[in-house]
Amino acid sequence: MSKVLMCGNDVIGEAAIQAGCTFYAGYPITPQNELTQYMACRMAESGGTFIQAESELAAINLVFGASAAGARAMTSSSSPGISLKQEGISYLAACQLPAVIVNMMRGGPGLGNIAPSQADYFQATRGGGHGDYRTIVLAPATVEEAWGLTQLAFDLADEYRGPAMILGDGLLGQMMEPVEVVRHRPSARGRIANGEYRSSSHKSWALTGCGGRKPNVIRSLLLGEGELEEHNKLLQMKYNRIKSKETRFESVYTEDSDLIIVAYGTTSRIVRAAISQARRERMHVGMLRPITLWPFPEVQIHKLTKKAKAFLVVEMSAGQMVEDVRLSVLGKRPIHFYGRAGGGVPTEEIVLDTIRNILKAKPKKRIYA
Repeated sequence: MSKVLMCGNDVIGEAAIQAGCTFYAGYPITPQNELTQYMACRMAESGGTFIQAESELAAINLVFGASAAGARAMTSSSSPGISLKQEGISYLAACQLPAVIVNMMRGGPGLGNIAPSQADYFQATRGGGHGDYRTIVLAPATVEEAWGLTQLAFDLADEYRGPAMILGDGLLGQMMEPVEVVRHRPSARGRIANGEYRSSSHKSWALTGCGGRKPNVIRSLLLGEGELEEHNKLLQMKYNRIKSKETRFESVYTEDSDLIIVAYGTTSRIVRAAISQARRERMHVGMLRPITLWPFPEVQIHKLTKKAKAFLVVEMSAGQMVEDVRLSVLGKRPIHFYGRAGGGVPTEEIVLDTIRNILKAKPKKRIYA
């Protein structure tokens, strides 16, 4: 099948539609405006509903309502806009309602700038809002991977009945790459037996009108003695199932490496280029790329402490994912960090120099293959 040149924001929109998304509510903010624009056109063409809400708060609560009615629903924004959506995301998690949220990160804190960043890692992986809850977080590194992970996000949200987040950045959203545009293939997760997407009539919990059954009640206010604690226990059991089944990562040259770099998303592409040059210089360096930021591949990173002598974390932040790496390594190996904050993007050259300094290797003339 031939590939089509598309930007990351457009790809996420089309992948969502092909995955059965029938409701989108958004509000403009750079660098994800292309996604909102794309959905404004394509949702009408595909028979879905598009709403440009009056605010980010309205958008997430519209998604709440659509999901409660059984629709596959999505919203998107960028960093400060996602901050405004956090109360609604907490409500989605509490009420066990599936939804997909896209965050194309920009520099912060505050309004910051419109440059790419990875400084929303804490916000995404720690729930972001109030209460003991978690959000599945998928971090694509390429436009083509964004296609598959968007469709996976809808399936995981439905299967585990909760919000799932696509965490990208301004570079991923704006860059154009070839992608194979295919319909969402049948799966045990995303479709019922006859090959159709899960509709509201097949979601026993959805508010679709009584129709001869007992009324459904969707709420997060639980005031009975011990009622909220029991609800939280059920949520934690679900999160533990997700951790045991849905951790995803990519290993690059980890079998023989003295130094393991941990990087995700756009940054991992820069790191990959630096590793290629480092290995030409006979340095034993590899990468573990988390694809799910939550659940985080802590077990896989800990296993690497048996072989690797040190770890390096590279992020477009002042240092956030590095804390999860520390928790995974448990003090068994030294952990180094290189980060750029406020929209700064690491270069291949500075990552390569950092690798040399850690491994005490002398710079060599660059060899291009």
